[in-house]
Amino acid sequence: MASPDLVLTPSGLEPAFDITSYYSILIYAVAVVLLALATLLGTHTPILKPWKPTKVKNMPYESGMDPIGSAQMQFDIRFHLIAILFLVFDVELLFLYPWAVIAYGEGGDTVWQSTFGTLVFAEILIFLATLGIAYVYAWRKGVFQWR
Repeated sequence: MASPDLVLTPSGLEPAFDITSYYSILIYAVAVVLLALATLLGTHTPILKPWKPTKVKNMPYESGMDPIGSAQMQFDIRFHLIAILFLVFDVELLFLYPWAVIAYGEGGDTVWQSTFGTLVFAEILIFLATLGIAYVYAWRKGVFQWR
């Protein structure tokens, strides 16, 4: 195989772009797509799967018991409220972790810490106070009481 031509770039001489080095990735991608299509076709081909519908097989099945009532059961709003509160406090951690690493981690940028450290710390305190107020509000409204 011939060596590719060299190209002058800002970082020095580098080999020119060669599409043949990406053929293995293309072959792999085609194989993945073909395997997915073969799996889908195999599961929906009547010759490859047994299909003998009966009255029992067509019944709804739920946890080994016959279903009672409608499948369109409404969930209590408390499920949703607790899920939203979980997401709020989860997102809070997503905001706090990078800030703590930048502000207090070893090897942190001292220029950033001296310039923005106090301002960002005040903003984080406001953010935490807002979340605390929301938590107390939810607590007073009885969101955490499971009746």
